[in-house]
Amino acid sequence: MEKHSGKKRKFKLFDTQREGKGVSKDDVYTKPDLKGFFIKYKQSFGRLLSVNLLMVLGNFPLLFALLALAPFSRIPYTTPAYESFPLLRGLLLQQTEISASTLATFGMEGLQVEANAMTTGTYVLFGLSLLVLFTFGLVNAGSTYILRNMVRGDPVFILSDFFYAVRRNWKQALPFGIIDLIILLWIPFDIYYVLSSMDGFFGTIMFGAVLAIGLIYFWMRFYIYLQMVTFDLSLKKLLKNSLIFALLGFKRNLMATLGILTLLLIVFLLAFGFQGILFSTAILLPLVLLFSNGAFMSTYAAYYKIKEIMIDPYVSPEDTADTDGSLPEDGENTALPPENNTDNSSPIEETPSALPSMGSSSDLQPDIQPDAGDPSSP
Repeated sequence: MEKHSGKKRKFKLFDTQREGKGVSKDDVYTKPDLKGFFIKYKQSFGRLLSVNLLMVLGNFPLLFALLALAPFSRIPYTTPAYESFPLLRGLLLQQTEISASTLATFGMEGLQVEANAMTTGTYVLFGLSLLVLFTFGLVNAGSTYILRNMVRGDPVFILSDFFYAVRRNWKQALPFGIIDLIILLWIPFDIYYVLSSMDGFFGTIMFGAVLAIGLIYFWMRFYIYLQMVTFDLSLKKLLKNSLIFALLGFKRNLMATLGILTLLLIVFLLAFGFQGILFSTAILLPLVLLFSNGAFMSTYAAYYKIKEIMIDPYVSPEDTADTDGSLPEDGENTALPPENNTDNSSPIEETPSALPSMGSSSDLQPDIQPDAGDPSSP
């Protein structure tokens, strides 16, 4: 950029010709380690606020569930505090002589407490909240696409990228979102059931098994939506690959899990610590930060493991010379293994895209989706 000649301008606020501050050396750090995470996080923090708002608004049916749980949607009434009170009253009516101890027991069991009865409006609100089954997967696919581009260092346009990813992946995201949400609701219920109804050695074994299954599925979710928006894979292969990655990426998955737990701990402390002074802040935090920050951690942990196994072996060194973790730009040729690169008319080879089985020596070419028409491309 040419420097301006003559005297300096007095006001520079709207001077579009002045030189920018440039790019810091720290901003081009390319190693996918903990330092790289904080650099990427710093660069993306402002946009994470927008992504979090998009995730909350996209799953708007959950608002109906919150309204259904609110006291104003129900009818208050009083009821005995103990369920045994009706039986005790029946026995009391059959007695001809009532002792003082019986009256004392009757009085204790008959203590009244306040409760709320569900109304027709409450059931309608719960029914409307089920619409989240149809938004959950779509919102996850769209937000994962944006977060992946942040991790890769690609240009990001929040709304256009979101709807582009939804349009391209809705056939998989919609049905899997229903399955995903059901599993996420089933696992906590199963843990509660085991803790409340099983004890002893068998109960301990069952609790450990359910907890392990829940943790593995939690790690699989790091990779499912990320592969969905990056590769052209069937749902069966998405689940298979994600199960393998959940084990191969143990260290990165564990670090992301610790980060997510730290976020939840902060929200818990703000809600119930400090004598409740910061309770409103704890309520506001999920609306502006919690979901997108947790998803960013999981995406950062998962993408570089996927890149290492499913992208780098099939992309030539010159295409990844910048080592920033991004795929080749639109229009560039992607080098394939010599034995597979028989058709020069397309940069994409339509070959099986599942990961090789553990211990297998066969390398299968991943089917990388071209990003033609991607609004995030320069």
